Amino acid sequence: MKLIRFGEVGKEKPGVHINGVDYDVSGFIQDFNAPFFENGGLPHLGWMLDQHRDMLRKVPEGSRIGCPVANPSKIVCIGLNYADHAKETGATPPAEPVIFMKATSSITGPYDPIIIPRDSVKTDWEVELAVVIGKKASYVEEANAMDHVVGYVLHNDVSERAFQLGNGWHLGQGQGMR
Repeated sequence: MKLIRFGEVGKEKPGVHINGVDYDVSGFIQDFNAPFFENGGLPHLGWMLDQHRDMLRKVPEGSRIGCPVANPSKIVCIGLNYADHAKETGATPPAEPVIFMKATSSITGPYDPIIIPRDSVKTDWEVELAVVIGKKASYVEEANAMDHVVGYVLHNDVSERAFQLGNGWHLGQGQGMR
């Protein structure tokens, strides 16, 4: 089962993708947001699907697909975390992680257009693995880290490399992400 959200921008509804078919689950849950994940929403959704799968409606053909997580509180990124990418950019892999934030307003659906910033000369993209943290965490021991992970999502990380190199990570990396 994969979580999806579908519908117009800002009006997405929750759904699931099972065996190649998208189903609307908005009649059972409000959204895939922080309260859903913090309050055991995934096990409840699994139970609901086992009990009521025959009641699910298919998502209408051609519906826009949005980000599968509603209103994440933050997007924390690690830069130069892949040694080959650091080498191809001419950078030395850092001794400590390069941590930067992206605005949650940069999130789009997988097929939505991205906005290229004015005066962009080197817009770039990378496919990244995003880890979805499902409950608040602070100073978590490594042995307990996976207790906070509820899933993974691929995202298209869009950057403006000239801005990044000239003005720092936040400006260059603050472009759209899917």
